[in-house]
Amino acid sequence: MDITQYWDGWDPILHTVITLTAGYLALLFILRLSGPRTMANMTPLDFIVAVTIGSAFGRVLTAVEVPLAQALLTLALLVLLQWLLAWVRGRSPKMRRLLDAPPVLIYYQGKFQRKALRKHQLVEDDVHTAVRNSSRGSMGEVSAVILEQNGGLVVIGDDQLGDGSSVLTFTGRAEDD
Repeated sequence: MDITQYWDGWDPILHTVITLTAGYLALLFILRLSGPRTMANMTPLDFIVAVTIGSAFGRVLTAVEVPLAQALLTLALLVLLQWLLAWVRGRSPKMRRLLDAPPVLIYYQGKFQRKALRKHQLVEDDVHTAVRNSSRGSMGEVSAVILEQNGGLVVIGDDQLGDGSSVLTFTGRAEDD
């Protein structure tokens, strides 16, 4: 029986402790420097970067052959790439359209938007759940439900709709039945 499967000495343990501590502190510092946008509600792009950072950090912790400097550089470059894409996105409408999914009107003025529900693989129960989560007991209290870029459903009550400028401008016109 090969005991190295269970115990391979103190070197790998020491490597893990040093790499974990340094990597964690560096990641915390890098994310703090990059600003709150990095940690905001996640768009698909943000999600990809977060998973990639987690994967890279996890790999570094368990791989003795990866030097600490390479691990820190990897984490810094991933956060830098996220920041650069956010910067370009903020300055280029074309990049914004390419990288972001626009908000989608799912329910408006008493009518479910059937095409949008099908396209985004939602059902009426999803809308009802969002309405309940917004502390409303009736669809009659709801003017609009929007599928946001981060995948969340936002409920806008009758008392909150106003002229609808933040709803229809960005989500398109409601479907006619």
